[in-house]
Amino acid sequence: MKKAFLYSLKHSVPILISFIPVGLAYGILMQSTGRSILCTGACSLFVFAGSLQFLMVEFFAGGTTLLSVVILSLLLNSRHIFYGLPFIEKWREYGPARLFLIYALPDEAFSLHCSNDFDDGNEKDKKWTYIFDALLILLYWVVLSVVGAVAGSFIHFDTSGIDFALTALFIVILIDQIKSSPSVFPAVTAAVSSIVWLLILGPSGFILPSLLTTVSVLILLKNRGRSAPEGRNAV
Repeated sequence: MKKAFLYSLKHSVPILISFIPVGLAYGILMQSTGRSILCTGACSLFVFAGSLQFLMVEFFAGGTTLLSVVILSLLLNSRHIFYGLPFIEKWREYGPARLFLIYALPDEAFSLHCSNDFDDGNEKDKKWTYIFDALLILLYWVVLSVVGAVAGSFIHFDTSGIDFALTALFIVILIDQIKSSPSVFPAVTAAVSSIVWLLILGPSGFILPSLLTTVSVLILLKNRGRSAPEGRNAV
């Protein structure tokens, strides 16, 4: 456990650094809508979805109907359906711990899990590394959002544009994934799919069709590569 914890702690430092502006920005925005520090911490702990939480600030400020909240939340977080697919078999044997891992699987945890290096680790090391990855990211997010809420209660300024911190975080994660991936094809596929569906459906409805298209293309090409005769280049 100690070895797994130290590995996860070191491995998650970039996430911690990227969470500093994002978590603080979220806490400040929540405070600007009149939400309490306790409410901010509870949202970060139980919702634990950065993009949705930033959208919730608008919900609180604008009196959005419950039906709209449900629909927008499902659309915005529909991408999480795909995050669990690579880990179905890996986590099946983890017992009750898999429930926590499923709950604590936002974008950053998914990125961290996918970049773990288990060359010299046994299955027990892997299990605890996944758990500590998720636990540390949850802890970073809750603590920093609460700190932001505390700061927001003392510091008052124009918060316009501060929510761009989340977009900047996603861009950094994307760049890191492209650098560590042996091929840029998945990123290019996702970019083309996103642009096409954005032009067709607009900003409010392109995420789920784009994800379905991207995953379908990658699965089809992966299967094609597996079935290709020996001696031919797989995609």
